[in-house]
Amino acid sequence: MNAPTAIRTVGIVVKPNHDEAWATACELVEWLKARDIAIAGEPFCPAEALGSESPAPPASLETADLMVVLGGDGTMISTARLIGDAEPLVLGINYGSLGYLTDFRIEEMHIALEAIFEGNYEIDRRVMLRAEHCRGEEKLAEGRVLNDVVINKAALARIIEIEVRLNGLYVNSFRADGLIVSTPTGSTAYNLSAGGPIVFPSMNAVVLTPICPFTLTNRPIVMPDDAEIELVLQNENEGVVLTLDGQIGHAMHSHDRVLIRKSRTTFNLVQPPNRNYFDVLRNKLKWGR
Repeated sequence: MNAPTAIRTVGIVVKPNHDEAWATACELVEWLKARDIAIAGEPFCPAEALGSESPAPPASLETADLMVVLGGDGTMISTARLIGDAEPLVLGINYGSLGYLTDFRIEEMHIALEAIFEGNYEIDRRVMLRAEHCRGEEKLAEGRVLNDVVINKAALARIIEIEVRLNGLYVNSFRADGLIVSTPTGSTAYNLSAGGPIVFPSMNAVVLTPICPFTLTNRPIVMPDDAEIELVLQNENEGVVLTLDGQIGHAMHSHDRVLIRKSRTTFNLVQPPNRNYFDVLRNKLKWGR
């Protein structure tokens, strides 16, 4: 049991274009107000698709002690980006499909909230990574990810070459369609589709997985999460994109660098009672069926 956090302010993030989730958010606002719990601005709908533009979230969202997320994994990933350097509790209510992060059903929401207000909850602290995109000495962009950092080529582009260093030590130059650097949380996402391993969420590790490597002996590598990973795009190739959690994209040029470090902050998921991660895997991946 964790030392309970006093919940004074609640933020609400809602799956975009989902009328039922929005109706639940409006009902939740009234339910919280009746219990003298402050709301961190209006319920907010982020954009989840790559290239889509979200409206600016209210600054008050970062003041929330608890974030209630009504959606699926995409909405949860957006929430990890919205909260900045804050570390609120996050309660995921499943309005998505294949949800690894939204653990609670809608009918469990009020019961879960009452338990949280009473200090009766467990926290699953998920590691996040921070990525910087650099060109020469200029830092073009940076961001935090819950799932993965990916360098990928356009569908018709030539194979790309990416040099990898770990704490300054040369690892390899991967010739492939791309490269994934995944957290344990993201190991069941793009990493899994590319043939990478499933990593238990509490492991202090990241996974480096080449996408369709030119050399079949280039296999996924599990690395410590406290190391600095540097990726350098070696060849000029139009259409190479750096993506953060599949939701933010940046065009890359030859010799651009991506520096990846463990984030100082974690994503703090509220767990259901008696949660078993292997139950989730068996259910989502349909093991034994």
